[in-house]
Amino acid sequence: MGSKIGWIRAGLYVALLIFSFILFALSCARINYTLHLSRTDPLNRGISFYDPVIPELIFTTLVTMAWSGLMLVLFFSDALKIPFLKRHGEELIGIIVLWFFWVGGAAAASALWGDLSFCQQFQTCQVLSALEAFAWFGWLTLTALIVLSLVVFVQSQRKGGKGLEEPLPTRRDDWPGLEARKDSV
Repeated sequence: MGSKIGWIRAGLYVALLIFSFILFALSCARINYTLHLSRTDPLNRGISFYDPVIPELIFTTLVTMAWSGLMLVLFFSDALKIPFLKRHGEELIGIIVLWFFWVGGAAAASALWGDLSFCQQFQTCQVLSALEAFAWFGWLTLTALIVLSLVVFVQSQRKGGKGLEEPLPTRRDDWPGLEARKDSV
C-alpha cells in the first residue's frame, strides 16, 4: 500500500503544479487587464484598478509551485539532501499552510465575483470563472493530500508504526531491485 500512496501523492502534486500554473497565468492576465483599462472600457468606467484577491492568488500559486516542485524532486530524485521534509508530519504542516492560503484565495474570489453565469459571453467573465474554478481545484487537491497524509497516519498507528513520523515514500519504494541496480552501475 505504501508504494501506491507514494505514486498517488506524486500524481496529486503534478495536478497541483498544473492547477497552480494555470491559476498563476490567469491571475497575471487579470491583473494586466485591470491595470491597463482603456478609457472606453465599461469596466470601472475605464479607470484602472486591481482586485485585491489577485495578488494573493499570485503569491499562493508561486509558493505552491515551488512546494510542489520540491516535493516531486524529493520523490523522484536522490540528489537533493535536505534535513527536513523527510516525514509525513513535516509534509502535513506544509500542505495545511498552503490549504489555508488556497481556501482564503478561493473563498475571496468566490465572494468577490460570485455567480458569473450572466456574462459568459465576455472574455473577462470567462477568465474570472476560470480563476474561481482553478482556485477551488487547487484547494481540493490540497484537501486530498491532507486526507492521504491522515490515511497514512491512521494506517501506521494501527500497525504500531511511527504515525506522522513515517518517512515520505519515494519512487525507490516501488521498485525493490532499483537500489541493487543503482549500486551496480
